Amino acid sequence: MPPPVRTAVPLLLSALLLATCASPRSSGHLIERPVALPPEEPLDAGTDGGTPPSSEDAGTEDAGSEAVTSPGASGSDLLAHGIPGPGELKRLDFRGGEPRLPIRLMEGRREATFSPRGRMRMRFGGTVEKMLDAAAGTRWTVRVTQGVPAVLSARVQLGEHRFADREGLAAAQEEWRARGIAVRTHVLGAVYGIAGKVIDNRRSLLLVDEVLSPEDAAKRQADLLQRFGVRTLLFEEAQTPARAILEVRDESGAVVGLAQDRLDAESPEGAGFDVRQVEYGVGYDFHGFEDRTFRGALQFSVDRAGLLAVVNVVPLEDLLKGLVPAEIFARAHPEALRAQAVTARGEVLAKVGIKHLADPYLLCSEQHCAVYRGRTGEAASTTAAVEATRGEALFSADGRLVDSVYSAVCGGHTEDNDIVWGGPPDPSLRGRPDILEPAPDTPSPSRLAKWLSAPDLRAACRLSSFAQPSKFRWEKRFTAAQVDALVARLGVGRVQAMSLSERGVSGRARVLSLSGDQGATQVRGELNIRRLLGMLNSSMAVVEAERDAEGRPTHWVFRGGGWGHGVGMCQTGAIGRAEAGQRYQEILHHYFNGAEVAPIY
Repeated sequence: MPPPVRTAVPLLLSALLLATCASPRSSGHLIERPVALPPEEPLDAGTDGGTPPSSEDAGTEDAGSEAVTSPGASGSDLLAHGIPGPGELKRLDFRGGEPRLPIRLMEGRREATFSPRGRMRMRFGGTVEKMLDAAAGTRWTVRVTQGVPAVLSARVQLGEHRFADREGLAAAQEEWRARGIAVRTHVLGAVYGIAGKVIDNRRSLLLVDEVLSPEDAAKRQADLLQRFGVRTLLFEEAQTPARAILEVRDESGAVVGLAQDRLDAESPEGAGFDVRQVEYGVGYDFHGFEDRTFRGALQFSVDRAGLLAVVNVVPLEDLLKGLVPAEIFARAHPEALRAQAVTARGEVLAKVGIKHLADPYLLCSEQHCAVYRGRTGEAASTTAAVEATRGEALFSADGRLVDSVYSAVCGGHTEDNDIVWGGPPDPSLRGRPDILEPAPDTPSPSRLAKWLSAPDLRAACRLSSFAQPSKFRWEKRFTAAQVDALVARLGVGRVQAMSLSERGVSGRARVLSLSGDQGATQVRGELNIRRLLGMLNSSMAVVEAERDAEGRPTHWVFRGGGWGHGVGMCQTGAIGRAEAGQRYQEILHHYFNGAEVAPIY
């Protein structure tokens, strides 16, 4: 199939402005100048696509003046040449130091209202670039009109493999071909070098070799689930981008300008913006709206539905300041907060170019990518941790960026990545005991029932001042009827026997075997097991049946430890280790099997 076509949309109404100056009632000042195209320059080593210009390449202009001046050393004109979309931004640009990322704040809106906290410039773009300068505290509304949705194509995604897992990918290909399904592979992500280190977040996707509309692809997913019991994802691409006219209205409601598809707003002094009624928690029971404040710049784009997406273009370090507090207790020990800042930085780097490929941003601010509330969510303690570790990430002995994953509570022992997610073993993600003070009689997870019942296990996540006993050790009871309902789609009937097996070094299982009065089956994969059972706390568990006098199950009881997948850093354990006197480098060295913290800018 040929690559998606990028269509050029004609400019409307002479660069889409209603007038060459703002309304007399407006508090902004509209100016016009020819667009100066940036000079061509070499891409970063290893880049196979366009990269955003560094801030030093950008021009700037004084408020209220039509004279173009040379850029200053501060490089504050963030959006002079725009921010590329996901199709163009193959990797991050580190030439100016830390990279900037477009993060979706909300989408699917008819309008959004915002105010600059300092002097503001809005850029309308076009063959003749229009700009509107405005004072701090002024209120503006962007409204979408004449929206046309993107034309999307979709393939069903059958699986995802680490780029190095050639054998696993080949085996999956053969398995699906034996089932009569034609498949193809697709590589996401990129590999490139920075500061003598290697950042490689490539993934190999296994896709059904059939291009469908999103609606037909959803039907195909349902068919595969019914036939093979396999849950799949959709891999979408924009064949034709969405289009819309964006109206800019001042405080009186007067339209002062129009933009085709995108509008950029920046505060040259870096004061940031207040955004009214930011939607969050979409699809969750905590869904709501909140006024929030953000650093960086704003970008108003047309989302895939032809509606408005509000995007925060923010430097990576400022992004982390609003992200880290959502990942760990802000009152935790400073060394644990620093460990979290380093892992979060690596997680962001690992996700760029992997998600939201058909959207006008790289990452979102929800659980799907990383919870981010901007300056509103910042805390002094976590901001200090981000600043203390500026530019630092975690690298393995061969200089490659570590996939610095983490979970809430490991239960006293972390787990191997391949047990939880399959694929080849990652040397940096090897399960290991999280015991602060080993004792000769400390049981091993290989004797899981004894391990789970050990009364005085000196685990870091048990001794932490933030430890929650109900997450370190727990019990979950199901009635037989509840289990039968949860596994009904598997077709085994009323469950008569259940067991967990193929355990890793922490005791976490990757196979759940079920036997019922209508058949037997297995569920493979740690996350699949947990999801089947209503998001079981972890698969570090043993299961027992309670039966009536006739031997029929009445209840299924899971007794387990830990909260989450258990791979990488144990967040509660990191706090316990920090409280025991370990520094963040030592904490990360432990959890990531000898990996070292190193700066990349």
